[in-house]
Amino acid sequence: MPEMKRTFKDSVFTYLFSEPQYMRELYLYLHPEDSDVTEDEFQLVTTENILSVGQYNDLGIQVRDRLLLLVEAQSVFSVNIALRLLMYLVVTYKAYIAAHEMSLYSTKAVTVPLAELYVVYTGTKEDVPETLRLSDLCGGRGSVEVEVTVLRGGDSSILGQYVDSCKIADEQRKLHGLTKVTIQETMRICQEKGILTPFLASRRKEVVDIMEMLFSQEEVWEMTKKEIARDARQEGMQAGMQVGMQKVTALYSELQRRLDPLGRVGELLAALSDADKLAALAREFGLSI
Repeated sequence: MPEMKRTFKDSVFTYLFSEPQYMRELYLYLHPEDSDVTEDEFQLVTTENILSVGQYNDLGIQVRDRLLLLVEAQSVFSVNIALRLLMYLVVTYKAYIAAHEMSLYSTKAVTVPLAELYVVYTGTKEDVPETLRLSDLCGGRGSVEVEVTVLRGGDSSILGQYVDSCKIADEQRKLHGLTKVTIQETMRICQEKGILTPFLASRRKEVVDIMEMLFSQEEVWEMTKKEIARDARQEGMQAGMQVGMQKVTALYSELQRRLDPLGRVGELLAALSDADKLAALAREFGLSI
């Protein structure tokens, strides 16, 4: 069952590094030797909806026709990221092959970009390995290997600033909970410390909207889980509880996916606490509640 994201950080990560300027900065952090690369040599290839409803690969970047970077952001560390990134990579390669009209059944070798896989960890766990491998999940054996490099920031680079902003958000959330004060203080402290200053100055409204959306989602999701669990206990229907949770998660995720490109995310925020508005949005897009 898919879960609502626990913090704003993954979505801000995607939003930040989907912009060509910061996409290039992230790439140069990983490949400082390629300083001649230009912004128009990057293409966003982020994968959508391959593991569950509403679940996305955080960031996929193609650099020229030579390199694919798949990057995930995690605040709660998971050793399963190597398998997840492998699944994203397969879908990304499939799309690349289709776009270039390649045939895997011809005698001529196809040429695809080299892949590099990364996870950006923003949590506080200290004993995190520098590299994750698919073989770790297979008893150290198998014909397929995937390596994922773990990045933790710790410097003034664009990646380091992103990690620092996440730590500030965590601190403020512990103090103020899921409130607008947390959002305001996170933005204020980041600006005072010169963290992501140009990005937050030019995209303040969008970042605040993302944070408010995910905070509201989390509050409603927690309440919904309690209600579904209570009803399931009363009726003795554990299976019904699981199905109910899946339906609620799928509906919120799908509405967010459809409203975001239209600039209408605020309507979903209002609908999270208004059943009539939620039903109206569902009907508009032909979704069932």
